[in-house]
Amino acid sequence: MSSSASAFVSEIQDHSQRPSCIGIVGLGGYEADPARLERVLHYFEVHGTQVILAPESEQRHLRFAGDEATRLAALKRFILDPHIDIVMALRGGYGLTRLLEHLDFEAIAQSIGAGKRFVGHSDFTAFHLGLLARTGAVSYAGPMAGYDFGVDPAVQPISTFTESHFWAMMNQGRDSVEFRTQYTYELNVDGKLWGGNLAMLCSLIGTPWMPQVEDGILFLEDVNEHPYRIERLLLQLHHAGILKQQQAILLGDFSGYRLSEYDNGYNFDTMLEYLRGVIPQPLIDGLPFGHCRDKLTLPVGGQASLKVSKGLSQFSMTA
Repeated sequence: MSSSASAFVSEIQDHSQRPSCIGIVGLGGYEADPARLERVLHYFEVHGTQVILAPESEQRHLRFAGDEATRLAALKRFILDPHIDIVMALRGGYGLTRLLEHLDFEAIAQSIGAGKRFVGHSDFTAFHLGLLARTGAVSYAGPMAGYDFGVDPAVQPISTFTESHFWAMMNQGRDSVEFRTQYTYELNVDGKLWGGNLAMLCSLIGTPWMPQVEDGILFLEDVNEHPYRIERLLLQLHHAGILKQQQAILLGDFSGYRLSEYDNGYNFDTMLEYLRGVIPQPLIDGLPFGHCRDKLTLPVGGQASLKVSKGLSQFSMTA
């Protein structure tokens, strides 16, 4: 793929104009609701953006959007297509781990150098981190087609927060936001932004797809993980020496879990209070990102600035 990928450098748009074509591909789980796919296509077409849905993404193989060869072929075609500006994950779930050793990261990086962008979150974290580890290229932790743009407006409209921050990052290659945090100390840091889904990130420790980032700003999120599991995963990163290399750890949305009587007061806040006494690096909660309605689009491998004062975080990013 690498030689072909370099042939269309001049044909792909840069960040200075609105993307004209988005390619949607299922690299993990399949979309069970055909109506959701129709709403995705309608959303982007109304906003003046052509959509190409990889036909393979409507297949089902076990819990995946096609078998490994099928998903890889769909991605390869999108990498080489000069008319596609953005490749967006259809949904998360699980499946990218099966593809990691077969991905041509150099070809992907060449297409990014030509202006193509890759967007997704959750299971797509494996793609972001593998790409960063192998090439240093920037990709985007952000909305996914079905999860964020295929919602039923009769039930809940698409988040204007997610929309505005997605298009800001895609159109200008930079963005900023303010959010409240329980972190009470003063902080002012700059560094490489990286991270994603906590469980997925921990699963890559010791593999060729785990980036080695020093003086970075690490962002994390997860869903359906009880606070004790979140604590255990963060302690793993702490004991592995990964957190000590970071200037700050940004905590996004951690939801979907259920507490029980057995927890006896052990909830997310008490867990976080304990970790702040164990982990010396700043743990900044409140980042609007993760398996939630309102989410930022974060450039994985880009640069970020974070300033915290009196419980208010000012966060800016550049791809």
